[in-house]
Amino acid sequence: MSKYVITLSPSGKYHFNLIASNGEPILTSQMYAARKGAVKGIRSVAKNAPEAPVVDLTAKEVVPAKNPKFEIFQGKDEKYYFRLIAANAKSIGRSEGYNSLTSCKNGIKSVRKNAEAEIEKKAPAKK
Repeated sequence: MSKYVITLSPSGKYHFNLIASNGEPILTSQMYAARKGAVKGIRSVAKNAPEAPVVDLTAKEVVPAKNPKFEIFQGKDEKYYFRLIAANAKSIGRSEGYNSLTSCKNGIKSVRKNAEAEIEKKAPAKK
């Protein structure tokens, strides 16, 4: 079963990962000042991912699309990545690096399929 996991970083900021049913992260968010911001980001993924068009920035002819959208790009490491861009043009999250364009596109399909996942409930930290 897929899930969102919100994590507090050592810097005191929050981010979330969308974890597929196989336990692998398929989308990692930007950093948020508060947990509430991370939850809002999760809601944005759930709202935008299922219908967002894909813009392949690695294609010979890039077909533009309005936000929200997924953008596929190639990193300096020559791996393929995708990011989900919200309606306000801000990045909601990005993928891990993929060795092939096909695998990257499959990652987008997985985000679409799993976007409605539950947020993992963590036990409160012990004092």
